[in-house]
Amino acid sequence: MSRAKRKMDHINYALSTGQCRATWLDCVRFVHQALPGIGVADVSLEPKTGDLKLKSPVFINAMTGGGGSETLQLNAMLARAAKETGIAMAVGSQMAALKDKNERESYRIVRKENPDGAIFGNLGSEATVGQALEAVEMIEADALQIHLNVVQELTMPEGDRQFRGALERIAMIAEALHVPVIVKETGFGISHETAISLEKTQVAAIDASGFGGTNFASVENERRKRKLAYFEDWGIPTAAAIVECRNGFSRTVLASGGLQDAGDVVRALRLGADAAGIAGSFLKHAVSLGEAGLIDEINGLHEDVRMLMTALGARTIEDIRSAPAVINGELLSHLKQRGFETEHFAVPLKN
Repeated sequence: MSRAKRKMDHINYALSTGQCRATWLDCVRFVHQALPGIGVADVSLEPKTGDLKLKSPVFINAMTGGGGSETLQLNAMLARAAKETGIAMAVGSQMAALKDKNERESYRIVRKENPDGAIFGNLGSEATVGQALEAVEMIEADALQIHLNVVQELTMPEGDRQFRGALERIAMIAEALHVPVIVKETGFGISHETAISLEKTQVAAIDASGFGGTNFASVENERRKRKLAYFEDWGIPTAAAIVECRNGFSRTVLASGGLQDAGDVVRALRLGADAAGIAGSFLKHAVSLGEAGLIDEINGLHEDVRMLMTALGARTIEDIRSAPAVINGELLSHLKQRGFETEHFAVPLKN
């Protein structure tokens, strides 16, 4: 099967199947503040994301790459929507374009449509320093995502079976590039142990990318004769992955993996994320509603985040961290068994 065909299969699968809603974000319940003391106009949505310098707490996360004319058109639409709404956008893996120059236009179109916007490149952890430099140059990227996808590769019939040296390659890329490097999972979560390992490198940010969104083990199992069913329920749910990363990494932490609305975004920010990436929901809006509809959805998401922040008395994204919230259910059990303190989430706001 060609790489382009496989990428289109991924997109079609994401569109045809619903997200499993197993993020555990529903285990976070905010304590209502009847006297928030602010108004909607007092709220600022600009997060503190270090070298990433994002203008919005939400960005379009990687979802397409190397799919030919279909993904070129989709990437162009997403880039125009990102430009119109002032949010960052990540492209899908550029490895296809490094191997086949005919694929490059489907990536370069993003920079053409959004010449001044924040754009993230994307490669797998098998990439060399030279490939990373080429990927950044290809789209004049403002940052480079390095994605970790061990479970997807193991489930993929033609996938990789050897993962030695990934941390060392990531460290070399982070040291060599002149733009920030983001390490992200592909929907199975980043653990505390992995976050600690990445803390020792010059990586600028981690995207927790937890379980609960598009399940790439399920995607790849559709292409297998003998399914590896045990991987379909594998991974750290998004809410837990955020806390795991925040407790092991001192720089920027991003949240992704099944986030669908403003409530998910604000809960993710409360758990310790600095910003949130959305892929599956934006993809479905783009295909079903078109460009204008996607722009309306993103603007509506921004407005909903403002409303929720107002209700919490949070003027800034950082203030959300002080909003009392009760942790319950499977998330509470996971965090306690993993040795993370949970009581501080419910501590009352400081007067």
